[in-house]
Order: sequence, then structure tokens, then C-alpha cells
Amino acid sequence: VQLQASGGGLVQAGGSLRLSCAVSGTIFRINSMNWYRQAPGKQRELVAVIAAGGSAIAAESVKGRFTISREDAQNTMYLQMNSLKPEDTAVYYCNAVVMLRDGDTHWRNYWGQGTQVTVSS
Repeated sequence: VQLQASGGGLVQAGGSLRLSCAVSGTIFRINSMNWYRQAPGKQRELVAVIAAGGSAIAAESVKGRFTISREDAQNTMYLQMNSLKPEDTAVYYCNAVVMLRDGDTHWRNYWGQGTQVTVSS
């Protein structure tokens, strides 16, 4: 199972970016899909979560600016980031909780490689 994150880049403050995360490989079901970020010198933090049914939550720092979504037919997740601020600068990682086979007794946790988002002031 592989997660491929894309869509990062350099943008001015107030601008927008859309991150994508595609899950590939042989899987039975994806449970939650999540975005994390890690800024230089800081711990990795949770940005947003979307459950299998589509319900979503976002960190207070990004509420009203970032929107997480998923397209299950494509095993893909998105993060629409609007009104970006310099403090949003970080490497963004996608994460998925996956069941590999029908009848498996536990979920497995997979990570993407990260995509850099840089917001200039």
C-alpha cells in the first residue's frame, strides 16, 4: 500500500493550494483519512480528519480556511487550503487507516511521503 501526496508549492499569503493524496495497492477498505503537518523545529500536528462516512473535523488553527474531502471511488483524499498564512508553512503528510482484506481483525496505518507547502508573507 502506498500513499502519494501532491499539490504542495510556494504561494503568497492569502493564496490557495489544493493537496491530493492517492492510496494505491490492494486494499479492502479505507477507514479514516487524515492530513498532518510538520513545521521546522516543531512536532507533527493533526490538521484534519475525514471518516469513512464523510464526517470531518479540522484543527482550530485551520477551521474556516481548510476543507478536507475524499473520493472513495478513487481512493483519494484532498485538502483545499484557502487564505493561507505564513504559519501554515510546513511539510504536509497524508495518512490512511486501511483494512487490507475482508475479514482482517485490525486496521493498518499508512503514511505518504509528504509535500512541502511554503507561504510567503
